[in-house]
Amino acid sequence: MALVTFSSPDYKDKTVYAVAGSHTESLLKLAKEHKIPVHHDCQDGECGNCLVRVTSVDSKQRMGYHLTDKEQTVLRHLGKLTREDIDRLALDDMPSEWRLACQMIVRDEDILVEY
Repeated sequence: MALVTFSSPDYKDKTVYAVAGSHTESLLKLAKEHKIPVHHDCQDGECGNCLVRVTSVDSKQRMGYHLTDKEQTVLRHLGKLTREDIDRLALDDMPSEWRLACQMIVRDEDILVEY
């Protein structure tokens, strides 16, 4: 079971459990289930309103699956990633710290999500 800590300067930090092995729950779905006010609009990776910063707090340091094509496009548009960053991330086999909560699938690792 993974521990996901949601942190915001406007709200008290909240740590919740993510079901280990489900690999179907997005960060946004997890936040909504626990009434954590992560901003969102489209919930489909098109608008970028659910932008979060994700860091690993355990030794696995995987931080979810790789960026989806939608995430790459939106994160580039928001100025969080460059084409060079995307190329480097593909080679390093390490996902970006900037993610869209509606697109990032929670894995079996403890993470900090800043929103």
